[in-house]
Amino acid sequence: MPSAGLAPRRVVQLSALFAMFALYTAQLVSALIPYVPVFVAASAAGLALDTYLQYKQPGLLSLLGKIRFDVTVRQLLRDMLILVGLLRIDGIEPLAEQSPLTIALLAFYALHFVCQAVAVLVRRTRALPIVTRNIDASELRLSAAPPRILARRQGHRLLSFAAPGTVGLLITAATTDALWGGIGLAVSIVLLGGGTVHLATWLLPKKRALSEQKVMAWLDRWLADYEPTVAMYFSGGTSSAYQANMWLSTLSEVDGKPLIVLRERFMVQKIDATDVPIICFPKVATMFSLENSTLKMVLHPANAAKTSQVLRIPTIKHAFINHGESDKLSSCNPYAKAYDEVWVAGPAARERYQLADIGVEDKDVVEVGRPQLSPITRSTGAHQGTYTTVLYAPTWEGWDGNPGNTSVLLAGENIVKHLLADDSVRLLYKPHPMTGSVDPRAGVANERIKAMVREAAAKRSGARPGPEAAAELVRRAAELDRLTSTAFRASADEMERMMLQGAPDGDRQSAVAEATAAWEAAYWASFPEWEHLVITDARPAIFTCFNQADVLISDVSSVVSDWLTSEKPYAVANTSGMSESDFRAGFPTVSAATILTPAATEVPALLAAVRAPETDSHAEARAELKEHLLGPSDPPSLDRFNDAVRALCDRADERRVRMESRLAAEIPGQRDTDGDADEFAEALDSDSESGDAVTA
Repeated sequence: MPSAGLAPRRVVQLSALFAMFALYTAQLVSALIPYVPVFVAASAAGLALDTYLQYKQPGLLSLLGKIRFDVTVRQLLRDMLILVGLLRIDGIEPLAEQSPLTIALLAFYALHFVCQAVAVLVRRTRALPIVTRNIDASELRLSAAPPRILARRQGHRLLSFAAPGTVGLLITAATTDALWGGIGLAVSIVLLGGGTVHLATWLLPKKRALSEQKVMAWLDRWLADYEPTVAMYFSGGTSSAYQANMWLSTLSEVDGKPLIVLRERFMVQKIDATDVPIICFPKVATMFSLENSTLKMVLHPANAAKTSQVLRIPTIKHAFINHGESDKLSSCNPYAKAYDEVWVAGPAARERYQLADIGVEDKDVVEVGRPQLSPITRSTGAHQGTYTTVLYAPTWEGWDGNPGNTSVLLAGENIVKHLLADDSVRLLYKPHPMTGSVDPRAGVANERIKAMVREAAAKRSGARPGPEAAAELVRRAAELDRLTSTAFRASADEMERMMLQGAPDGDRQSAVAEATAAWEAAYWASFPEWEHLVITDARPAIFTCFNQADVLISDVSSVVSDWLTSEKPYAVANTSGMSESDFRAGFPTVSAATILTPAATEVPALLAAVRAPETDSHAEARAELKEHLLGPSDPPSLDRFNDAVRALCDRADERRVRMESRLAAEIPGQRDTDGDADEFAEALDSDSESGDAVTA
């Protein structure tokens, strides 16, 4: 059921469609009568409305395209009606005056289709078989993109270049002077012809991209020179990039030469600022360049449909690292047995896999901790400050429709109501970014909760930071944006962005970390300590919210596991319908938590325990649970992670040695590569054809 907030937008869209068809009707009727004032007004208004919708409501016009009423058909119909009107208006000679205008109009449309064909060719030549970032690709003859209106916006191009001709024809209709129509059409033809010629220059050798074979040969040379050892492989939708981004800092500190491997072209720009080289392989065939590289192992933060494709490469070892751990079934997916190893934070996850009995052997589970949790500060003991800061960070509804996944639907408003009723509470509300993406009811409840928090914040008053705090935040934000984003002009395409995002200059990662810390400090300093906040942007990140909060309220999710690093109190909402004892037994991460029922009547007692630590009955249990979930603090998690990297790389090296020895034994003379390379390749082909190929 669509939310009420969408209704006005739907009304506007339907009104625009009705107006468009009404103008076509008015144009047709006034052309046949003929009635020149209405004819001219309807024709001009139709073009203006179509142009407006092209820029402001492209989604609406895409629906028209699905019923074969796209921009070309609409403009052609509009111009044909104008020609009908000119035939009906007295004073315009059909043969002497209108025929040349009709021929000129047809020439314009012929030129439009030629320009569109050139645009398609240009786009195809600029679509490289791979996309890179943080790699110097100057050898590929990358060039700036052609103007967007010529190369990629057919509708904008047609309407913009047709406007002079349409205006000229309408002046002819009003004055019965064919000269104006001729001038207008001449201008349209010259503009479109010049644009087509300009666009065609991108097909010349100087601007034309290299062939796929040459691009892949360049990539092979780059891989041989860079000698990558560890890669992170990621594939997903537009909202899933956070799953990879949370591992960037860890990847940048691994022992070896790191690499990021992506599969979707759009994902290249979704990855946060990093110095690690990025390669996107849209087609599986090109990805097998990795097989001949020095790459030894691949880290997988998520399961995806395209994961099986990279698992086919036998020379590489694979480790599943996940994008967070919780007691949900998704944290022990049966697909995990496809990997060589499954890396988990601590003993709890190891036990979870064994209890799930999904085929993951215990010897393949490696405990590495959670290296990215280092920014989280530990509790200092007694509660400090006038206000108790509560972070309510519910997760989303998930794919399976389980009501226990998120508290937003059944308990969220009750939790917030009890928190806001306490004058000594400061609430930070940070919902999962995918809330409402599956169940619209969760999205509606989320909006109600945000409205409650904002309304309560508006009712509070007190001393606020001076204007210098806001100015500092703006300055820090500008500095961070400069480091974490690349400014592209509107016409920039994939190749141009690839050219601009070559090898990074200096230690960008460290600069971003420093700028992020400065921005976070400025962000919190810009708000008074009593102000409730709704936090939905990517910044501030969840970990800096942890450091501000005295207590967390969440659901069964990886947020709870990460929070335990702080050893501060937390509560978990039980909306599963299970009894408290069954809930604690079924989800070990909540064993040291205060359990909230859907009515959330336990909130006052939770706040009392936070303010009086001596009454906190879960303190010791939290410390034990932290080690059970995340592993020991010593050695540091990053050290354990790097130990696991080295061990799996060694396994990959051992396998390569075994396979080389096996090949040498099966194919005599293989070691004499100087003289027998061709004979060796033929022997391999022969083995493959006979069904006796060497398998990994």
